[in-house]
Order: sequence, then structure tokens, then C-alpha cells
Amino acid sequence: MQYDVAAKVVVQHGGDETRGHKGTWRLGDMGTRGHGEKIRTHLDLEVYQLAFDAAMNIFEMTKDFPKEETYSLVDQMRRSSRSVCANIAEAWRKRRYKAAFVSKLKDAESEAAERQVWIEFALKCGYIASEQGRRLYIVYDRILGKLVNMTLHPENWTIGS
Repeated sequence: MQYDVAAKVVVQHGGDETRGHKGTWRLGDMGTRGHGEKIRTHLDLEVYQLAFDAAMNIFEMTKDFPKEETYSLVDQMRRSSRSVCANIAEAWRKRRYKAAFVSKLKDAESEAAERQVWIEFALKCGYIASEQGRRLYIVYDRILGKLVNMTLHPENWTIGS
């Protein structure tokens, strides 16, 4: 399956079918799904879904990079994109502790910003088309915005604070 952050993508998580950011439901910024359903795991977070779809897009895209970039640019791009997802998942599990929650979100934010730097390098090296780079950069801007919003308003996300 080709992952494209600009397209509707179906993702299977633990047997439950959900859809990507243009799919059947969207997650609100206040801890519930668009239909009032509670967010139960990090997999339900729109920011996680955006980051996961972008990471899969990057995985597919970097398959076409030159072999000499395998252990440099390809590795950095894949690592930082996956790290965004991992830090969001960790933040979700640490939401009982406001400071730990915010710290992990800031780590995810840093990784997303790093990801944008690697997009710039891939563009300058001619490994990705301008439009492809622009779309990815915009997706990571969206991810960054959601992470900043969560960081600025942890009371909407944390438990018992």
C-alpha cells in the first residue's frame, strides 16, 4: 500500500479500522473524537495519525534515494519521523504527570522540526520533487501546530491535573 499524507489512508490498529486525517472521523483538540467518543489510546490522536502517515510516506519515498544515502540522509529521515510517533505515544502514557507529558510533547516537537530540516536537505540534493517536499513540510507544520497546542494546554489532555 502506498502511503500518501494528502490522500485518504486506511490504517489497521489492533483490529479496529480507522481512517487517516481525511477519513471518516477527525479528532478534536479537546480529547474527544469528532463524534464525542473518548480518545482511549495514542492511536486515536489525530496528531499521532498524521505523524504515522507522514512517517510511512517518508519510508516509501526514501526507498528511491541513492544507495550512498542509506546510512545518512535516509536513516536520519526515517529515524526522526518515527521518533515523532514514539514521543507522542510516550507522552500519552505519561499524561498523569503534567511535566512529563509536556516534556515528551516537546521531544516530539523537536523531532518534527528536525524532520523539516531533512526535507530541506532532500530537496536541495534533488532526491524529492519540490511539490512532494512542500506537501511534507506542510504536514509537519500541522503536526507541530497540534503539538504546540497540546503543550500550551496540557490541562485538556492530562489526567488528574
